[in-house]
Amino acid sequence: EEGADIIDVGGESTRPGATPVDAEEELARVLPVVEALAPRLPVPLSVDTYKARVARAALAAGATIVNDVWGLRADPEMAATVASAGAAVIIMHNQREPVYGGDLVAEIGSWLAESVRTAKEAGIPDDAIVLDPGFGFGKTPEHNLEITARLWEFRRLGYPLLLGPSRKSTIGKVLDLPVDERLEGTAAVVALAVAQGVDIVRVHDVRAMVRVARMTDAVVRRHGFLRGEGAG
Repeated sequence: EEGADIIDVGGESTRPGATPVDAEEELARVLPVVEALAPRLPVPLSVDTYKARVARAALAAGATIVNDVWGLRADPEMAATVASAGAAVIIMHNQREPVYGGDLVAEIGSWLAESVRTAKEAGIPDDAIVLDPGFGFGKTPEHNLEITARLWEFRRLGYPLLLGPSRKSTIGKVLDLPVDERLEGTAAVVALAVAQGVDIVRVHDVRAMVRVARMTDAVVRRHGFLRGEGAG
């Protein structure tokens, strides 16, 4: 009702330091929600999981997108699971430690390209792949700010882009604000993302961010930023 184009359902927190959840518990949390929502939603339903078993059950229950925060690398069966269901996949960059040896965007881009090869070898078509540079995952606040400033460079990979900056700790650090006061900071990152060609933003405050995205989109597409005259 607030304007979301996709609903993303997850049963395991992926914030730093969160307690891992096994597949059985994750299924108990996720599957009833997917089964209840899938017949009722007028928009696609995404399942946020890196476990093939959970993805398989959620897709069978009506989800059509898998949002994998480990980019098809945590579970060797995930790519085949997505392909066999004819689903779409969001491939996110992630790593355990925020250590990079060279150019940050180039390293993340290379990692994503390798995961794309895994997806394609499993039979996932190009038009079912979305890439996410992983704001807040395996990165310092400085890394996240650099990624935000250079999002347009990821467009060179040739796939739609997603960014999930909503209420992240980097915003809290920059503004010195708790998690429930990060609306404006999130809005700033969302606007910058849309201006650089990001296609999907994953947010909590849907109504406000829909307005930010639509307004930014109206400006950048009208004045040619996304044709290369203004991005970067």
